[in-house]
Order: sequence, then C-alpha cells, then structure tokens
Amino acid sequence: MSTATLTVDLDAILANWRALNAMTRSETGAVVKADAYGLGAARVGRTLAKAGVRSFFVAAAEEGAALRQTLGPGPTIYIFSGHMPGDTDMIGDLDLVPLINSLEQMIRQIEALPGHPFGVQLDTGMNRLGMEPAEWAALREIALGQDPLLVMSHLACADAPDHPMNAQQLNAFLELTEGITAPRSLANTGGVLMGADYHFDLTRPGIGLYGGQPYAEAQPVAAIEIPVIQCRSIEPGESVGYGNAFTTDTPRRIATISAGYADGILRAMGPKAFVWAGDEPCALAGRISMDMMGVDITHLPKDPKTLDLLGPHQTIDVLAEHASTIGYEILTSLGNRYKRRYIGG
Repeated sequence: MSTATLTVDLDAILANWRALNAMTRSETGAVVKADAYGLGAARVGRTLAKAGVRSFFVAAAEEGAALRQTLGPGPTIYIFSGHMPGDTDMIGDLDLVPLINSLEQMIRQIEALPGHPFGVQLDTGMNRLGMEPAEWAALREIALGQDPLLVMSHLACADAPDHPMNAQQLNAFLELTEGITAPRSLANTGGVLMGADYHFDLTRPGIGLYGGQPYAEAQPVAAIEIPVIQCRSIEPGESVGYGNAFTTDTPRRIATISAGYADGILRAMGPKAFVWAGDEPCALAGRISMDMMGVDITHLPKDPKTLDLLGPHQTIDVLAEHASTIGYEILTSLGNRYKRRYIGG
C-alpha cells in the first residue's frame, strides 16, 4: 500500500469531550462542522451521541443533513449559517435547527416553516454572523415569541483569555439577552476554559475535542503514518527534489515517502517540520511536492518502512507552528487519499 494512514482515536475525542464537560455545570454540545474538522463527522458524531451528547453544531444545512442520516432522530443539530435560500426542505424534513442570523432569515423561517424549531445568533462584536444590536432590538419580541431553542453568540478571541475582547463580548451578550428565558450559549473551547461566567446553559467545544489549542491538556487524536516508497544514497553536491532546494555537502541517505501537499501537508512547514522513525526525528530534505517528500534518514540504523508525521512527538499545533498557521487548518486540510483507521469508540 502506497497511501498514508490517518488514525483517528475516537476514545481520545470522547475523553476530551468528557474533560471539557466536567469543567461546567452546563450542557456540553459538540461542534462537528467541516466533517468533524476533517476527521469524519459520521464516526465522530456516532461516538459522541452514544456517550450522551445531545446538541451538535455544523456550518451548513448540507452538513446537518448528512449528520442526521448518521445519527437518526433525537439529537439536536444546529446550523450556524441559519436558514439560507434553498435550505427549507432539508431543515424541515430532517429536523434541523437553523440559527437565525438576520431579518431576512427570520422572515424565511416564519413563512416557510411556521412552528419549526430555530435558534438565534447574535453579533457581539465579531462582525461575522448574527443579528447586530439594532436588528435584534427590532426583532427581539418577535423572535422570543416563537420560543427559540437557543440564543447564542461567538467569541472572537477566546484562544487569548486575557484579550479585552472577551470581556467586551461577554458584557454585550449579557445586555442583549437580559431577561430572556431561552437557553443561552457563548462558549467555544476557549470559552469553556475561561470559566463559569462564559458557560451559560450550553457550551460548544470544537477544536478541543480534536486535540488542539487552546486546550493544552487535550489528548492527541490524529496520527499519520506514511509509507516509504524508495531509499537512495546521494553524494556530495547532489540535490533532492524540485528547485535543488536541498543540496548536500556530505554523503546522505534519503527516503522518499508517499504524501505531499495534496494530502494537506502544507509546503510552508517543510523547512521546520520533521517526520519520526519511532523516537528519532528525521528532517525533510527539499521541498514538499504534491505526492511525495524527501527525508534525510542518514542517522538511522536501517531504512524504515514507514515514517510518522503526526503522533506523540509532533502534534497538530506543532505542525501548525512550523507552517505559521493554526491546528484547525492542519486538520481540515487533510486530503481524501488517506486510508482512515478508527480506533476505540
């Protein structure tokens, strides 16, 4: 087999959810948008639902429809993008709950699906989704009169707990929701970690479930093992890969491994990232190409059959730092060529 193996530890996801749940007295939901951050919403969703998760969050109605087919009736599936044109049949037929973001969406919801459950999303300063304060003031009585399942907002800077934006958004959310009886939600993973003031009735951890920052104590969830296609010895003055980016002045042993940027291994991480042979780090040699990478294995006692990109020595956040990005992008960039292996659950 020449494709890499992506191993997803469902027990680790469940352990991360339970640990975050134990930090609050609220209901703890789960964000499984973008195919559970690239790790497989069907398998992740079933594992969490079996453990008792009753509220799931996805980005779009299409994601909600796929998740409903997996989970069956029962769990609540919230749609962050709300009630978009063309979504009515999916929302109604599959019992999805749009989080209404605007007057336009509110009108569409009431006219197309009268009496169907919905939630409300408020903008408390992120300026991405949700009703702005003036719009909410105009629609508040109408919306609350329809008994929304949830009123929520989203924190922009929760990964930086000392950022003043967090307190600003909390105060704005408290003002906008004062006196309401509907359940409220503000906390993503970072919000859970910031304490009870941010928890309200329902928390929505996402990246923390999948082993990423800002939840530093999260168990790692994903591992990537890459087959070695070929090994060769090169002499001083010879180069490896495109652009002669790696040229050696000493004899070296080079392994070519079967993964590249088409598999979500970002080219920018090349100069800093390693792959691992057990406990031994091996530097990349030359540029990451579409399907392959060169690796310097000169120091190993024998040629390896596989090398690890993700694992206990190199997490998604370490890789993200090497690529000047975030762990979210590392996970959601993983391509569809991996052999996916699920353990636990």
